[in-house]
Amino acid sequence: MTKRRVEPFVWLMFSGGGVVAAVFLPVLAFLFALAYPLGWLDPPDRDHLSAVVGNPLTILVLLGLFVLMLVHSAHRFRYTLYDGLQVKAKTTVAVLCYGAAAVGSVATVVVLVAAGFTS
Repeated sequence: MTKRRVEPFVWLMFSGGGVVAAVFLPVLAFLFALAYPLGWLDPPDRDHLSAVVGNPLTILVLLGLFVLMLVHSAHRFRYTLYDGLQVKAKTTVAVLCYGAAAVGSVATVVVLVAAGFTS
């Protein structure tokens, strides 16, 4: 029997996170860092944003986006340490990188659920 490895699934999440980051982060940065503060677009009011974030489908979509981006950044940082900086503690680095992504994912769930209940 062959031993199944988790690495292909991590690479799949890495590529999915890269696509999500490349598509959605520039749009969010443009809106919330330029368009709304400079008055190019009218910002949505707090009640509207609370209603949107309170929708369970929105919570699931945002959770998926943030988890994929966190895994992407953890995987990229892990291999930057391995290949770029030649860090030899591979197990420790992997646990720290993916542990940070897991903690960030749990924090994302807490924030999104709390935002959903306050609406």
